[in-house]
Amino acid sequence: MLSSIVQALLNGLVSGTILAVPAIGFTAIFAVLRYPNFAIGSLATIGAYAGWYANVRLGWPLEASFALAFLGAGIAAVAAEWLAVRPLEKSGALMMAICSLAVGIVLENMVRFGFGNDPRGFNVPLMRDIRFGDLRISPQQVENFAVALLLMALLWVALNFTRMGRAMRATADNPELARLKGVEPATVAAITVVVGGGLAGVGGMLVALDTAADPLTGFRLILSVFAAAVLGGLGSIPGAVVGALLIGMVEELTVLLLAPNYRTAIGFVVILIVLTIRPSGLFGEKSG
Repeated sequence: MLSSIVQALLNGLVSGTILAVPAIGFTAIFAVLRYPNFAIGSLATIGAYAGWYANVRLGWPLEASFALAFLGAGIAAVAAEWLAVRPLEKSGALMMAICSLAVGIVLENMVRFGFGNDPRGFNVPLMRDIRFGDLRISPQQVENFAVALLLMALLWVALNFTRMGRAMRATADNPELARLKGVEPATVAAITVVVGGGLAGVGGMLVALDTAADPLTGFRLILSVFAAAVLGGLGSIPGAVVGALLIGMVEELTVLLLAPNYRTAIGFVVILIVLTIRPSGLFGEKSG
């Protein structure tokens, strides 16, 4: 039983690290644009298929395929933002969130129309699991874990040591003060949406590499992404990472007690508990 728990925690650490990638994208968009973008799930699906197309149809290596996954999802994100969501800005965050949900449904069905419903596997070699006593982990999981960590490290460097990163942080903290300091909100918003959507796309590809790409790849992620963001504190990137790790491990531990079909319910439970006990999340600022 102990080895099963440790195995679940190991799996949860890997899946939580991968979940953190789209969760950061979701949180970054919320922090700068002040609304929850529920199209993130469909953007993850677009990234999964863009990466699959580059890897299988074009014969690109995975490194280049990740770049196309990021670019494809980022372009789809900014197009959806400015064509559908942004015109509703004066109607408030709730209307923008509802619109993003509708946009996500449209994008998902566009993928379904273009690629069909059949799962699409990547062109990666089959390798034996790496074993540590009773524990095991696949080489693909190790690679996905490393890619997710690398992305988070690059994002941390960009946010802390580049001019645009500092502008994004300033806009998230105080939009009016950032504007007075010469920061152009429209430019920051556009770059944030591209980066947030791109991260969702890479996250979708990472998930698809471990399973397969299908039109519901992102749909299965969105609740866990939202739960991670709420748990960590909406608008807090470190909170999104911690929240994703916790969600990943709790979901894997749940499988030991319940059928795998119930793991998606964990997101609902986490959101309910957090909103009841600490609505601001673990890293969010308390209001009032």
